[in-house]
Amino acid sequence: YIFYFFLAEILKDLDDYYEKFKRETDTVQKRRMLHCIQRSLIRSQELGDEKIQIVGQMVDLVENRTRQVDSHVELFETCQETNDTTGNSGKASQDKSKNETIVQAEKPNNKRSRRQRNNENRENASNNHDHDDITSGTPKEKKAKTSKKKKRSKAKAEREASPPDLPIDPNEPTYCLCNQVSYGEMIGCDNDECPIEWFHFSCVGLNHKPKGKWYCPKCRGENEKTMDKALEKSKKERAYN
Repeated sequence: YIFYFFLAEILKDLDDYYEKFKRETDTVQKRRMLHCIQRSLIRSQELGDEKIQIVGQMVDLVENRTRQVDSHVELFETCQETNDTTGNSGKASQDKSKNETIVQAEKPNNKRSRRQRNNENRENASNNHDHDDITSGTPKEKKAKTSKKKKRSKAKAEREASPPDLPIDPNEPTYCLCNQVSYGEMIGCDNDECPIEWFHFSCVGLNHKPKGKWYCPKCRGENEKTMDKALEKSKKERAYN
């Protein structure tokens, strides 16, 4: 929800800047309006990238939970089949003991011939053997579960490394160390008094926008996140005066 809120704010700002740009007659003010429009477009692209990243994290989380549920289901089915096998084996042992008790109880009063008793014993043994074969069968094989991972492809737009070969308006403002018009992805120097203001990613060796402040090669100090001390001192003196 917060992404839609910020996106709506950016689109509203874009409309306002565009209307001011159409009404403005001063060249300097028009240039400033163009800068504002570019900043808003870059911010909207950053929000889109963050949204894609969060969606990817949510997909990974859902897949991990799905794998955990599948593992728990397999473990539950294995335990249930083990319990069923143990119960069947116990029942077969009870039936066998019962048959042996009946045979022993009939022996004292049995006056039939030895051959007849042997035949009956063989039949009982055969029945018990068949019963054991039926009840002690192997558990049915579990069906193999294969979890299919969703393949995500994050589409990244290729950044143009050079300006398009199109007719250029001589009145269009130029930027960057290369003194070219605006094209591709650009980054603004955080020095408010920077004479160039905007730079192409490829000209300053960037692949993506760095976090925090960024100063151009003409304004930076020890690194790209710190401002040149002489420029900073001069800026403070002008502000003080």
